[in-house]
Amino acid sequence: MSFRLPLILSAVLAAWSSTAGAEAIKIGVTPGPHAQILEAVKPIAAKRGLDIQLLEFSDYVVPNAALDSGDIQANSFQNQPYLDNQKADRGYKIEAVGLTVNFPIGVYSKKHKAFADLPEGGKVSIPNDPTNGGRVLLLLRDKGVIKLKDGVGFKPTVLDITENPRKLKFIEVDAAQAPRALDDVDAAAINTNYATQAGLDPVKDPILREDPKGPYVNLIAVRTADKDKPWVKILVDSYHTPEVKEFVLTKFKGAVLPSW
Repeated sequence: MSFRLPLILSAVLAAWSSTAGAEAIKIGVTPGPHAQILEAVKPIAAKRGLDIQLLEFSDYVVPNAALDSGDIQANSFQNQPYLDNQKADRGYKIEAVGLTVNFPIGVYSKKHKAFADLPEGGKVSIPNDPTNGGRVLLLLRDKGVIKLKDGVGFKPTVLDITENPRKLKFIEVDAAQAPRALDDVDAAAINTNYATQAGLDPVKDPILREDPKGPYVNLIAVRTADKDKPWVKILVDSYHTPEVKEFVLTKFKGAVLPSW
């Protein structure tokens, strides 16, 4: 015992020293899959000397403002078109440092089993931000429901609709409120993280679903001034591990897709 006690104390002190010396960062996430995946990343990063603390934000606007102001060091919740739009509108000096996962957006309905069942003049809610609302309009265009102006890129709006044979009425709502709109509309486009929070199955329940390929892969963003700091590489490398990929595939069963 006289020999074992110093060894035990040495191991405890080494573990304490490693934890005490870890660099701590705050990462902004939205509730649901983004937060759950980062929870799986945390122990991997901790072994590499990075202490991750998660802050959950209930919308898509605040995480970039918090990052730009220095309240957090990174965020994980958005895709590149959304980030580009926020930077153009608000002048944020932040950028992507690594890809994460893809959440194919879905259109859901409590009243109809297929999108073709929507009546003429039916109400369809779409997210009110340009990126996610545009995703839905592009999805409807690709399914032959509407036609859009040429050259609209990734952020069309309802003003870009050139043909709407079924005279659908598009109602723009905050993305976080989309599940609540289901009772009041014929169909609602809902981002995966908000769909899962509302108890919807993003694979089985949508009456229309976005192609998982395309520009809407999510990402980790940091301030431009921080992009070359050592902790950024540790964070991205910890995310891009086989363990995290297996967690995503097992946990979300196709609703969320790894992009590395």
